[in-house]
Order: sequence, then C-alpha cells, then structure tokens
Amino acid sequence: MYSMLTLLTGFILAIMITLNGQLTQYTNLYIAIVVIHVVGVLFAYLLCKLKRIPLHLFGTKPKWLYLGGSIGAFTTIANNVAFGQISMTSIIALGLLGQLVISLIIDSFGLFQMEKRPLKKSNVVVLAFSLIGIFMMLDNSVLVGMVAVFISIASGIAVVLNRTINARLAEDIGDLPCSLVNHLVGLPITILIAVIAFQLRIIPSQIVLPSNPIVYVGGALGVLVVFLSNITVMKVPAFKLTVLVFISQIFTGVCIDLVLGLSVNNTSFVGGILIACGILLELVYSKNQLDKETKKILQSNQEIVE
Repeated sequence: MYSMLTLLTGFILAIMITLNGQLTQYTNLYIAIVVIHVVGVLFAYLLCKLKRIPLHLFGTKPKWLYLGGSIGAFTTIANNVAFGQISMTSIIALGLLGQLVISLIIDSFGLFQMEKRPLKKSNVVVLAFSLIGIFMMLDNSVLVGMVAVFISIASGIAVVLNRTINARLAEDIGDLPCSLVNHLVGLPITILIAVIAFQLRIIPSQIVLPSNPIVYVGGALGVLVVFLSNITVMKVPAFKLTVLVFISQIFTGVCIDLVLGLSVNNTSFVGGILIACGILLELVYSKNQLDKETKKILQSNQEIVE
C-alpha cells in the first residue's frame, strides 16, 4: 500500500512540475514561486477547514521541525541557479545522487529520530543500478559547470531533508496541517526573493497573470505531494522511497512529453529503466527471502506439533 502511495507521489510530482513550468513560462520564475505558495496555502487551509481539522500549527518543539518550508524554497532557488549552466538531464541525475546519498545516511544512522535501517544486500543492487543510470544521464556540461553540479547535488539533499522534517512535524500536528505549515513558512521567503529580484530588475515591471486556471493547479498538487510524503516517509525506508518516487516521476514525465508532442529525453528514459530493473531485482530478492523465512517458521511449527 505505502509503496503504491509512493509511486502516486512521483506521478503527482511530475504533473505538478509540468504545470508549474507552464506558469513560469507565462509569468516569471520568481512571480510563479510566490503564486504557487499562495495557491498552496489557500488550498491546504480550505482542505483543513472542510475536514474540520483543528489548526494548532506552531506550538511544536523543537522549532527546527518548521524548517521544511524554507528548505523547500531553497530547492527551487537551487534548481533555478543550476538551470542554464548544466543540462536539465544532468540536474535531475545529480539531484537523484544527492537524494540517494542523504537517504542512505538517514536510514543507516536513524537521523531525525527515524527508524534505523542498515544497508542490505538488496539495497546494494538497487544502488548499483541507480548509479549506472545516473552516470548515463550525465553529459559534458558537468565538466564546465562544477558550481552548478554541487548546487544540484545539494538540491537533491534538500528534497529528502524537506520531506523527512515535514514527516516528523506531521506526527505532532497532522499530515494535512503540516502541508499547510510547509507552504506558510515558504511563502514569506519566496516573497522576499521576488522583491529582491524586482529591485535587481530581474522581474519585468508589468506582470500579467495567465487566465488559464489549469496552470494554477500546480500549487494545489504541491499540497498533495507533501501530504502523501508525510504518510509514506514514516513507513517506507528513505532509500527505497527516493528510488520509487524517481521512477514514477521519470516515466510519468515521458508520458506527459508524448501527450504534449514533445521529444522524449532518451538518456533519462534509459536511466529510469535501469533503476527500475534494480528495484525489480530487489523486490524479487525480498520475496524469496520472505518465502524462505515463512517456510522455516512453518517447518518449526510442524516440528513442535509432532
């Protein structure tokens, strides 16, 4: 069940990125970020009211649990800085690398009071396939944009930290209220960034918001992504969650490109297939191990009965 919710998260995430990208094309990146957070705040608040969830949002300690929204804002900024210096495919691959590294560290040491899950043999198989897939997705742009390389890796690390911290906060205030807090915390940061960008004349003096309501849905989908992540992070190992979300996101992205009549990035597709193969082998291995353990238990029970 939780693995399916994780795949659903990647599916929604791919659609969200597409819609947010369209909003950015209509307006400006910095304006779009603000609009996305405003829509997210309003949508999350409306859902909380409809479900009659009490909103006791900011009484939780320690206060670092409220950093999720600011980390999420950093992720958007980091991707923007890297964009144009290295290819988008490389940004995706390096972001995944950062996610895998921090996920393994969180699982191995049980950071942020998460369950400690040491690295297993099956994880090594997935990691090997993932690294090969990442290597295939990289191109020559990474050789000349080393700053962007480190920023992209840091962005991937931030993604995992964001969802992990949010999940810890959600334990205290609830999954949906946590999504509201995530957007509330990020909103003033994005407004400040937009104001600075305006002062630097990065934002044009006249901004016309698009009339197409569909492009605003990305902010609402962001609420659902945080909500689903809050549910799955505590149930699925960080490493496995990272890989499953990535696979779902990549293949959904390919489908979206085909529907929109855009060219499909072959390296991303092949890299996703390799990582999916690693996950498939891990599932087969885990099932065989479970079958062996179940067989041993049944044999032991039979011997006791006899």
